[in-house]
Amino acid sequence: MSGGLDILSIKEDDVTKMLAAETHLGETNGPDFQMAQYVFKVKTDGTAIINVKKTWEKLLIAARVIAAIENPTDVCVLSNRTFGQRAILKFAAHTGAVAVAGRFTPGTFTNQIQAAFKEPRLLVVSDPRTDHQAITEASYVNIPVIALCNTNSPLKYIDIAIPCNNNGDNSLGLMWWMLAREVLRLRGTISRETPWEVMPDLYFYRDPEEAEHEEEELKEETADQWAEKPAAAAEDNWATTDKWQGGGGGGGDTGGLPGQPPPPPPTAASPTPFTHGTSTTTTDQDWNVGSKTEDWGAEDTGGDWGNTDPTTTTGEW
Repeated sequence: MSGGLDILSIKEDDVTKMLAAETHLGETNGPDFQMAQYVFKVKTDGTAIINVKKTWEKLLIAARVIAAIENPTDVCVLSNRTFGQRAILKFAAHTGAVAVAGRFTPGTFTNQIQAAFKEPRLLVVSDPRTDHQAITEASYVNIPVIALCNTNSPLKYIDIAIPCNNNGDNSLGLMWWMLAREVLRLRGTISRETPWEVMPDLYFYRDPEEAEHEEEELKEETADQWAEKPAAAAEDNWATTDKWQGGGGGGGDTGGLPGQPPPPPPTAASPTPFTHGTSTTTTDQDWNVGSKTEDWGAEDTGGDWGNTDPTTTTGEW
């Protein structure tokens, strides 16, 4: 499918991801007669090894079919298995497809009275065995089907089979991630020269109990960090030991050089005893003693407020 073009050939980084996610490991009970063409070899313990190059070629075919549909909502992706539900939801969010996570309601493609009735132009499933009801209904209404198939998966009513390990959660998430990336590349949304910023881990299944355990550990680490902050602040509190006590001075009379003890406080002057007949300073005098009490109401202005003539003090209007 790559046509010998270097830009469409599988890269070393993609092969490394497939091997790390165990995408190349098939079932141990022997391959299906229709899937035998995708098996590279069988190990001594009966495990089938999938040809990764053929997996990449079929992935490119599926991506071209998905990208050829004008309206992305006409593509329906579904997964009845728990391991693939997170992956199809992310795939739908990035490519604009319609996701059906969980149980597939019978009659979704055939019963027009049903509220969840859909008429997609393309169906993409995670496992032909668990999603057999949707595949069967798609065959009634002539909907082409793309499936992620293991070595023992039946290929009845399957138009494009992508050979991979669809039993592992990491392998299933990686295949959906690669399919979404290739669709976006064909649409021109992202470039082939730069890596996609979305990590494959976003498509991997996460156990709810494990996620809760990670959140609890994060809360404990945060609480420990907040508990260590007051102790570190007390040890490194240079502001209270140097600046406010004179150690970090340089700009005041009481400040000194860093590391030197603060100067002693000034001693208070002893009060001067009061003796009879001696004069005191103005600061020791009582302002109330000897001061004239002025009563504005008792004073006589000696004039007439209504007289505007400054030469006369009394007069009549």
